[in-house]
Amino acid sequence: MRLSRRLKHQRVDESLSPAEMSVLGTLARCGSATPGELARKEHVQPPSMTRIVALLESKGLVRLEPHPEDRRQKVVTQTEQAEAMLEESRRRRNAWLAELAGRLDDDEWATLRAAAPVLEKLAQL
Repeated sequence: MRLSRRLKHQRVDESLSPAEMSVLGTLARCGSATPGELARKEHVQPPSMTRIVALLESKGLVRLEPHPEDRRQKVVTQTEQAEAMLEESRRRRNAWLAELAGRLDDDEWATLRAAAPVLEKLAQL
């Protein structure tokens, strides 16, 4: 948890909430989605997702487009600005982690490599 909190401080835009960053990350990983789909993926109620999407849209980080099959719905798509911000945040986090990892000895690296598949599995559950 401490590592996660410290990593969150390596992002580019400190004005974004963790929920907003999470939605941008989901859009980057999964592609465009309706607000309802995002709510399910993020485990929040649809009204909460509507507010998050509105905030992201007001900041120019997402745009709402007509749904190709259902005109009653909208599709949320991240903007180039969001992609650039996420890439810079990722670069900062990677640089920070690389600096920390440089302090590990060979035995610690071996332990970390052995734990990586288990941690990946937990992240996917």
